[in-house]
Amino acid sequence: MTRELFDQALIEEATKKSGLVWVRGAGAPAARALWHVWHGGAVCLVGDGPGEQPLTGLADGGSAEVTVRSKDKGGRLVSWPATVSELAPGSAGWEAAVAELKGKRLNAPDAEAMPQRWSRECRVLRLVPAGAPAPLPEDNLAARPVPTPATTRQPVPAALPRLLTRRRRKK
Repeated sequence: MTRELFDQALIEEATKKSGLVWVRGAGAPAARALWHVWHGGAVCLVGDGPGEQPLTGLADGGSAEVTVRSKDKGGRLVSWPATVSELAPGSAGWEAAVAELKGKRLNAPDAEAMPQRWSRECRVLRLVPAGAPAPLPEDNLAARPVPTPATTRQPVPAALPRLLTRRRRKK
């Protein structure tokens, strides 16, 4: 097996099995975790619309770096360069990608009308592998999370632990 075929198989299998990929577009300050599907030899993404993931730094004809994590341990498996292309709404490629993406979209408020909303308000991108995977880094590359409007849960009310540990009264 040649090295190119091995690299292609590694990228495809790791990306298919991962629920998230970390993508850093050209000029973006940091990578973002994005949900995706592997379809037709590329990562397909949808976003930049209301209620959808941001696709910061990803432009049609641009480049990106994709890092795939392990589904069970969450560690880095492989990083690879990609070329970005935006699919035109209604095209055959767009329809095929959206059919795959629709099945993977969790918690959609409008499951049946989602493709129409995506065609009006969102972008569908393909990230095609464009070279050999990058070697794994020597250090851990830990970085602060990217700022987001998402919030964590509120503090536990003070009375909750007492309510949970209170025993039932015997009759």
